Amino acid sequence: MRVEEFDFAFPRELIAERPIEPRDAARLLVVGAGLADRCIGDLPGLLRPGDVLVVNDTRVIPVRLHGRRGDAGIAVTLHRDLGGGLWRAFAKGARRLKPGDVLTFGPGFAGEVATKEAEGDIVLRFAAEGAALSALLERFGQMPLPPYIHRDKSGDPADRCNYQTMFATRNGAVAAPTAGLHFTPALIAALRAAGIAIETVTLHVGAGTFLPVKVDDTRDHCMHAEFGVIEPATAERLNAARAAGRRIIATGTTSLRLLESAADERGKIRPFAAETQLFITPGYRFRAIDVLLTNFHLPRSTLFMLVAAFAGLGRMKAAYAHAIAGRYRFFSYGDATLLFRENAA
Repeated sequence: MRVEEFDFAFPRELIAERPIEPRDAARLLVVGAGLADRCIGDLPGLLRPGDVLVVNDTRVIPVRLHGRRGDAGIAVTLHRDLGGGLWRAFAKGARRLKPGDVLTFGPGFAGEVATKEAEGDIVLRFAAEGAALSALLERFGQMPLPPYIHRDKSGDPADRCNYQTMFATRNGAVAAPTAGLHFTPALIAALRAAGIAIETVTLHVGAGTFLPVKVDDTRDHCMHAEFGVIEPATAERLNAARAAGRRIIATGTTSLRLLESAADERGKIRPFAAETQLFITPGYRFRAIDVLLTNFHLPRSTLFMLVAAFAGLGRMKAAYAHAIAGRYRFFSYGDATLLFRENAA
């Protein structure tokens, strides 16, 4: 399909710079046979007893670093752990860097430019790795907010909490699974009381989720890879739920992509521990997911293509037009949609 088919216009002022409080007070646009304006706190009544809500427990690492190369300031965002203390990174001013340059991020914390990549990235080599490097990132790093959220160089300490879901336990993401940001302990308790089960999977979201689609045809786009895990016991419970006729509700496109990557042709979810590059566009046959809770997404993005595949491009454009007219808050810190499959609304 032509990428231009997934374009739409929206006012910049609708981009949420900070989350609403409490989190479960965010608005929720229900997209089924029609459109309904609700709020996240209504979820227990919008889902059915027996439904299974799947959440992503990845934890965002504070990988945005401000350093110096001599007298020059350098901003770096680590986005892919290559192992052995090597990280692939975006760097502002990368053209001025060369292999062997040392970037200093704080006392006792520096990285050497190992290589420059064809895509304009760099690879940094750190003396520390594993837990030692994680401790340095926690001390000196900032949360890697998406580029449409504006912060000054010093950042905002509140983002340490705000840009992390309540499920976050496994370090590895460089972007938040933002649908999970809406949940609170009170909402989870209400969902359980309504007979809705909660299952956890892990997909370490990569910065590639924010990269623009630069081709004209979706067939020419190369999807970024992300590492995910579905434990055997989790897969077994999900398959038992589906066999009993219960619905699987994915919290976010991350959970959806992981579950669809793990599902076979019959829809059986297999245990999974690997990278996925699954790119979902209209025409894709969904095998594992019945309902999707997700935020509003950027025009021409792979995420908007995914929701168009799930709920129908025409329905999603109508839903987004409704949301814009209704002044919904957009993107990572914004409001959400509850989507029912086009052929099952």
